[in-house]
Amino acid sequence: MPKDRQVRYRDAGVNIDEAGRAVSSIRKLARQTFTRGVLTDIGTFGACYQLAGFRKPILVSSADGVGTKLKIAILTGRHDTVGEDLVNHCVNDIAVQGATPLFFLDYLAVGKLDARVAATVVSGIARGCRQNGCALIGGETAEMPGLYAESEYDLAGFIVGAAERSELLTGARIRAGDILLALRSTGTAHQRLFAGAQTAVRHGGLWSQDAAPRGRRNRRRCAAGVHRSYLKPISALMAAGLLRGAAHITGGGITDNTPRMLPAGLAAAIDTARWRIPPLFEVLRRIGNIPLDDYRRTFNLGVGMILAVPARSAARAETVLAKLGESPFRAGEVIAHKRGRPRVEYR
Repeated sequence: MPKDRQVRYRDAGVNIDEAGRAVSSIRKLARQTFTRGVLTDIGTFGACYQLAGFRKPILVSSADGVGTKLKIAILTGRHDTVGEDLVNHCVNDIAVQGATPLFFLDYLAVGKLDARVAATVVSGIARGCRQNGCALIGGETAEMPGLYAESEYDLAGFIVGAAERSELLTGARIRAGDILLALRSTGTAHQRLFAGAQTAVRHGGLWSQDAAPRGRRNRRRCAAGVHRSYLKPISALMAAGLLRGAAHITGGGITDNTPRMLPAGLAAAIDTARWRIPPLFEVLRRIGNIPLDDYRRTFNLGVGMILAVPARSAARAETVLAKLGESPFRAGEVIAHKRGRPRVEYR
């Protein structure tokens, strides 16, 4: 190398000017989500938030990623929904503990930064935050050539919410005989659940980045169903004093997630004949030759949230949910279980 040649950061594959353009767009999007508790602007080293309105607040936090569903966004060039997926997933994870979301931070890692794509991704995050009354208070955009391919990126999010200590949903009040109301999921593959779909179709020899147009349409359909927020129905049931526990049905399906809300000595009896499982799941099961138990731990079977309510109040809870436009159905009930840890028993 000639001694007079100057080496710039851009020579390593990192474009600081492009990063500046991305931050400028992101700052505008984030400001649209700010609530009264936000004390700092985007760009400070640390984000500050003033907690108010609680007597004995308990902070509830969660972190998650979009997972392999990002492949759909990259293949189809549609980047405006994965951020909303991410926010709603994190909101649901703290809502089942009884928390109200306060603020959110994102982490976007890319092989080569494209300010337009980054802004599009963050537009989905901002939309999700606005819809959930949550402030996008900060984040990080990292350009890492060599670690990711130029067209690839990864996306993760971090949420903080709060709840009154006396109103936390711990599942401790759940009793045998409680009814398990289910709320339907949207789309076909929530977050990491897409990995199961992708693996099944690859196993059947039907998946390819260069697949026929029909395959591309199917991938778009998987991407189009945004992982919805269940904050409003959960909050409504809590306000009515009807909710004893809630389980967010994500990776692990009904089998692994429902027991997470149950105290020792109880199990969830689930009857899958009580609702119509989306046909695509059955197709994936068949072409992937997936064993039944693994199938139930891989896909959500069309259920995004399970809510435990007292049997005597189940009809009232259904009315509360119906007024919000929900169509709840009784997926099962809580039963006594003395053999080991809480579990799901299928009928």
